[in-house]
Amino acid sequence: MDLGLTGKVALVTGGAAGIGAAIAVALAREGCAVAIVDRAAEAPAPVEAIRALGRPVAVHAADVRDHAAAARVVDAVVATSGRLDILVCSAGITADATLTRMSEDEWDRVLAVNLKGCFNYVQTAARRFVAQKGGKIVNIASINGLRGKLGQANYAASKGGVVAMSKSAARELGRFNVNVNVVAPGMVLTEMTRTLPAEVLARAIDETVLGRLATVEDCADLVAFLCSDRARHITGEVIQVDGGQYI
Repeated sequence: MDLGLTGKVALVTGGAAGIGAAIAVALAREGCAVAIVDRAAEAPAPVEAIRALGRPVAVHAADVRDHAAAARVVDAVVATSGRLDILVCSAGITADATLTRMSEDEWDRVLAVNLKGCFNYVQTAARRFVAQKGGKIVNIASINGLRGKLGQANYAASKGGVVAMSKSAARELGRFNVNVNVVAPGMVLTEMTRTLPAEVLARAIDETVLGRLATVEDCADLVAFLCSDRARHITGEVIQVDGGQYI
């Protein structure tokens, strides 16, 4: 299926690794020029893959918590590419601890990256999308932002906030032809989750009805669809990619 994304320009936060990297590559595969935002100045894996596809790619070193940096990055993307059509907010961290043992710093860091970082880029991109009367925003949340999770009060709160903010943004921006949606993965096999104890992964698989964990491509393919006009009448939705883990 041709998603009609050739020539579009996409900005992906947290695009150097994991789900974000897979999203960056998937959008490039569909014809997008891609700008990646990450704290590291280099993102060799997705950059090499995108260049191999013959698509333009740039990496912007920035901390998503920095509100002013979001404006600078968006301005730089538009200055280089002439436009911005798609924003995907994938940057996120964890700092797990039970609620009674969680430090203030662990709470603040996770909320700052996962929720404020998302707000910073959504707000900045939305201003441009409103002016140009069109755009696509996809934010990456988690099923744990919908159901809660032992030891993840900070993470669940941040991702629940992403869901609520995205629904509000969808209501505000719809009249400007801007779609805002959320992808909420369950346990996904990434560089980070592969280091988890085997029993943790086994429990996650047992929770699913499909008997397997998601791959990063499972998430990325859905994001690419939501960024296309094939999904032009979908907005304000939270779509779970969890193999039935939440039900």
